[in-house]
Amino acid sequence: MSLFKESNELFIEFLKIEKNASPITITNYMDDINSFVQYLYEEGIQIFASVDKQIVDSFMLSLYEQNLSQSSISRKLSSLRSLYKFMEREKLVLNNPFIHVSVSRPKEQEPSFFEKEELEKLFSVSDLESPLGQRNQALLELLYASGIRVSECVELNLKDLDFDLNTLFVTGKGNKDRYVLFGTYSEKALKLYINNGRHSLLRKTNNPSDHLFLNAKGSSLTTRGVRLILDKMVKSASLTVNIHPHKLRHTFATHMLNEGADLRVVQELLGHEHLSSTQIYTHDSKDRLRNIYRNSHPRAKKRE
Repeated sequence: MSLFKESNELFIEFLKIEKNASPITITNYMDDINSFVQYLYEEGIQIFASVDKQIVDSFMLSLYEQNLSQSSISRKLSSLRSLYKFMEREKLVLNNPFIHVSVSRPKEQEPSFFEKEELEKLFSVSDLESPLGQRNQALLELLYASGIRVSECVELNLKDLDFDLNTLFVTGKGNKDRYVLFGTYSEKALKLYINNGRHSLLRKTNNPSDHLFLNAKGSSLTTRGVRLILDKMVKSASLTVNIHPHKLRHTFATHMLNEGADLRVVQELLGHEHLSSTQIYTHDSKDRLRNIYRNSHPRAKKRE
């Protein structure tokens, strides 16, 4: 975290000297900033300057998923806005992505997700004859099929997969364990990768690894690596959409609910502690249900 640490140290010095902030105030600032830094690492981002509106929106959404109070979210937002204002002044970043962010979740901060047509394009870009292509396909299929977090995905070991039951054993936030499911498309992609591509990648290093997903050098894949892989796949599919690793998780939840899955089942699969965290994915489902109601109920239609 050296690049983050350097910026944080400069900011602390600014708070002490220019703002004459108390030790408690500085500690609160650092707690808020460090939670943001941890989120950035999970998203594969290693410098503050790489943060854009899309990342900010996703981070704000993650705060609501934690069921934090508005006052807690407001404080974190204030801390990060102050940090970026300072870095902007010091020419460490070009702009402040938090400047126009409000505490109440606006409509555009609803989870973004892939349409089915966009997913089909993504699923067709990998070269299934190459080790990396097999890995990328298995990664994409698994993230969409299971809805697991990218940070959970990169920690998966081979022993966590059960092909008899098509389940994954996942260790989530707070070291909470759960089982999630994956379907036949994922099963096929995973078996191809494990039996072929993974062996090829593993031969490129002298350090054996039990991690499921490996990078081009045979080492464990990181969250940043996942982000780069997905970025390349989006470009190869000639899609104009933005992508962040959580977008496949959002897509999993949205598509499940749109097809009639029970909210509590999706909650369990996502590993949400609170049902309210899962309810944010019902945005599209509500529109679908409203249209069905209007088109189906005899007294719901407007008189001509």
